[in-house]
Amino acid sequence: MGKDECKTMLDALNKVTACYRHLVIALGSTSDSQNLREELKKTRKKAQELAVANRTKLTALLKDKSISKDDRAEYERLWVLFTSSMELLEVDMKRSLEIGQDFPLKVPTRHLIQTGMTGSTTTVAARAMSVQNMKYEADANIDTVDLKELETEIAQVDQMMEEMEMKVQVAPWAVEAKQEAGAELKSTVSVGNSSVGVISICEEEPKETVEGETGLMKVFAGIIFTVVLLIAGILGYLVINL
Repeated sequence: MGKDECKTMLDALNKVTACYRHLVIALGSTSDSQNLREELKKTRKKAQELAVANRTKLTALLKDKSISKDDRAEYERLWVLFTSSMELLEVDMKRSLEIGQDFPLKVPTRHLIQTGMTGSTTTVAARAMSVQNMKYEADANIDTVDLKELETEIAQVDQMMEEMEMKVQVAPWAVEAKQEAGAELKSTVSVGNSSVGVISICEEEPKETVEGETGLMKVFAGIIFTVVLLIAGILGYLVINL
């Protein structure tokens, strides 16, 4: 029961962290807006709440000396995954701070970058917050006020990670992986059923469509080759006769 609960909590944290990274990418681009800044704030706070819950649960389990050797190995593996997710969150929070300082919205100091990204990020933020529709309530000066809060939160995350290392000492290199690298990319499990949600993944095209396109390409290439040979023959005939 404890392992399943930990996996569910960790899965929720990973998905919210992934959503946060997706939102950070839009900062400073033509998709940047006051709504995006509010989405970033709510998403990172959600990630921090989940991080605290994960830390509390895993710390208690790893300090329990009555658990079996196999259970401890599994909790240590989950702990390494948890710390990795926290490191990624901290990196993205620092990136968000730097870009937010370079691209203030209220008093623009430079033009937004044409990154090719278009459209709203509301759907991603809503999935991270487990809601159908996002509600925007922030003031117009969120881009400057939130930066101060973000600096404080970065320091808190850094302090939490230091405390984690002091309370639980797990060597990452000593933990064995349970699956091959990239195995989650080959999984056919839909991510849309999760209560937290994550960025939707495009479905693979049917094999029939791919095979049909390949056949058309072969026919087109054959036609071009025939035309080239015909033109070469005509030119050769003209050269001989001249």
